[in-house]
Amino acid sequence: MSNQTKKEQTQELIKETAKNLFFVKGKFDATTQEIADEAGVNRTLINYYFRSRDNLIQIIFDEAQKVEKEKSNVIQRSDLPFKEKISKFIESSLSTSLKYPYLETYIVSQMNKGNCHEKDIEKEMLEDLYKSIEEEMDQGNIEKMKPVQFLFNMVALLVFPSALRPLLMDNLRISDEEFDVIISERKEIILNILFKK
Repeated sequence: MSNQTKKEQTQELIKETAKNLFFVKGKFDATTQEIADEAGVNRTLINYYFRSRDNLIQIIFDEAQKVEKEKSNVIQRSDLPFKEKISKFIESSLSTSLKYPYLETYIVSQMNKGNCHEKDIEKEMLEDLYKSIEEEMDQGNIEKMKPVQFLFNMVALLVFPSALRPLLMDNLRISDEEFDVIISERKEIILNILFKK
């Protein structure tokens, strides 16, 4: 194996380990030493490859935003009927929640610290989305409300359980495996709440 390949593999291992600590385990304050220990590498390698913990976090943050952007593209770039678009978005969001339960919480925590966040939806596309929601309401497929309320409902139904995962698991006595099953079952439930038909 070439030195370049080994270097790339080590960098990827460190990034994946940090993602796992932040997005899967919710340990946002993990230190460089904790990341190194979890990855089974020397701490100096993190500084060697990424210059600093902050730089590693920025790279991970950028990748997290890319995941969010890809989810939004399902709604923005597709010619599917509106309900199918929303269905695909929900599916994509739930699958991301299963893979990275703390992703959204992490992005919000970084935004609260003043770190840059790229908007997932362009202004014109948001206006088109609101228009589509209003058309669905006029056709009787969705309860009448401000379009932004429809989006709030959808996001709340999608994100809230994962954002409160440890609290819900503890209070409702749900294991990790059971929680994952419950999340994977939510697509039809959410669609039935959002759409009248």
